[in-house]
Amino acid sequence: MTSSVTTNEDPGEEFHARVFLARVVEPGDEVAGRWIRELGAAEVARRLRDGGPQLVGVTDRRWAGLRARAGLVEPGRDLAVARDAGVRFVCPGDAEWPAQLDDLGDARPTGLWVRGLPSLRQWALTSVAVVGARACTEYGAHMAATLAAGLAELGWVVVSGGAYGVDGAAHRGALGAGGATAAVLACGVDRPYPRGHTELISRIAEQGLVVGELPPGEHPTPSRFILRNRVIAALTRGTVVVEAAHRSGSLVTARAAQKLGRHTIGVPGPATSSLSAGVHELLRGEAVLVTDAAEVVELVGDMGELAPDRRGPVLPRDLLAPAARRVLAALPGNRAAPPQEIARGAQTTQDDVIARLYELRALGYVERHSDGWKLTRQAMISVRAGRGRR
Repeated sequence: MTSSVTTNEDPGEEFHARVFLARVVEPGDEVAGRWIRELGAAEVARRLRDGGPQLVGVTDRRWAGLRARAGLVEPGRDLAVARDAGVRFVCPGDAEWPAQLDDLGDARPTGLWVRGLPSLRQWALTSVAVVGARACTEYGAHMAATLAAGLAELGWVVVSGGAYGVDGAAHRGALGAGGATAAVLACGVDRPYPRGHTELISRIAEQGLVVGELPPGEHPTPSRFILRNRVIAALTRGTVVVEAAHRSGSLVTARAAQKLGRHTIGVPGPATSSLSAGVHELLRGEAVLVTDAAEVVELVGDMGELAPDRRGPVLPRDLLAPAARRVLAALPGNRAAPPQEIARGAQTTQDDVIARLYELRALGYVERHSDGWKLTRQAMISVRAGRGRR
């Protein structure tokens, strides 16, 4: 079955039934999802549209409400509007359907409206969600953009929700790096929201993908934002949270990812920041702390895609033999000392100390003062730096 629709082809009864149900049933409705799984979308649509026997799991009032809503739906009109906007409908059974969405069980989307040229299925195979606070700090925006740019440069698709704050920064970071990004909306993909991101979402549609469960023209609601997050979690290999307060919607995405067995990842922030409190709570649980894109890929990527070892700068004293470093560390910082005192500090013999001191003098670390030895200015800087790294 193809997901592309033109006036000359009929994708089939099941396809049209799912287009119909996408407008009748709210996203994430597990009761309706069970109906579709047990009876098929075509039979569920027929009963709602034509008045067949009431399905189990809903009250009479709820069934009447669904029936009334079904009476207003025109699937052909939705498909025509979608076609004019460059939007296609992708549903289970299509070659483009991402199989990982099936992990949602009866909460699986009836189908997805997709705007953009790339294959949703192919992109989802190497995708990472980057989400976080709408009212983020400059630090949060910087980290989101930097992470997204790094992921894009490493060949990963950055998925987010198109919102202000972290979402927008992540999309812009990926686009700025010339990479791939997808926005999952809580409204019709032909009606960008928020309005202030109309230009950004249009750019995403041109270079990437804009995806949503709701038919053309539908507006977002608070509950639709929350339910949208399960799609972001299921679609991707892992979810990175950048700044989130305790009640942030991005934590819903992270917890959905945990339930689905996906990687849950957090970027730490200041301990005093309320906008990082939710992330820190995740990190105290099963989430993994990361600081850059390479560490994210080490988690979500294939075996062997390891982040580089993290090390501080190599100092000249790091290149000394261990015995020479012990002698250097045993010299006082403010005066000359005799070899016997240095030997006690280095826990070695006086003869060994004298041999090491001449070696250190040749390297410019110490100088002789009468019967004692003293650190040079170069050595004092090196020793202080080495002590500060402990």
